[in-house]
Amino acid sequence: MEYEAFLVGKDFGAMPAYSFALCHPNRTCGVMCLGIPFGVNSSSLNTLPEGFYILRWAQPGRAEADFGKYDIRRVVRTIYILFSRNEIPIAKEDQEIMDLADLSTPLPEWFSEEDLDVYSSLYEKSGFRYPLQMPYRSMHQNKPIGDAKFQVPVFVVMGEKDYVFKIPGIESVMKDGSMEKHAPDLKITYIPEGCHFVQEQFPELVNELLLSFLKDHPMADRAAATFVNELEFDVQQQ
Repeated sequence: MEYEAFLVGKDFGAMPAYSFALCHPNRTCGVMCLGIPFGVNSSSLNTLPEGFYILRWAQPGRAEADFGKYDIRRVVRTIYILFSRNEIPIAKEDQEIMDLADLSTPLPEWFSEEDLDVYSSLYEKSGFRYPLQMPYRSMHQNKPIGDAKFQVPVFVVMGEKDYVFKIPGIESVMKDGSMEKHAPDLKITYIPEGCHFVQEQFPELVNELLLSFLKDHPMADRAAATFVNELEFDVQQQ
């Protein structure tokens, strides 16, 4: 038995959501993604300085040595500070990424010390190996998008103060119609004060936007009807 579903992805998590929708349109009702549009050529990252965090973290051992100088809570704290800014995290030649913020730098006002405790505890268990491997050290495996076209609706939510906008190719893909070539049924919503962590910064607003997309799109009704019919069938068989 196969069910249809709406997919939601954030940042690099948008990539598998986009890929699944393209490969399995019969199992996908729609895609909702935060922070990353579809259709950006990853080779554009190579136009940024050597100190660009993605280029640094793609190097085996580089981030491990940098992170290893601090406890996990300090590493997570620094990442939240850097990624909530509207400037791309880029280190100088004599710096590492963790050097771009210190303990005197305040957390974003929407991110509490209690939040930091929770997130840090998760990495205490898992470490950073997988988050570095996927996606930073596997981006070279991405296949060209070619003329890929979505057969389902696509919804993108972006914070206008997200530093990602300044990465070459991101803004143009979203605003010059390039993404619409791949996603004919495309909706994009910009949150004026939103940063890279827009879903944590404005959780109620983001939830409202996602729920509105689900409610307004007719495919949601079709998916719900399919689920109810199959559920009734299962009950009758018992």
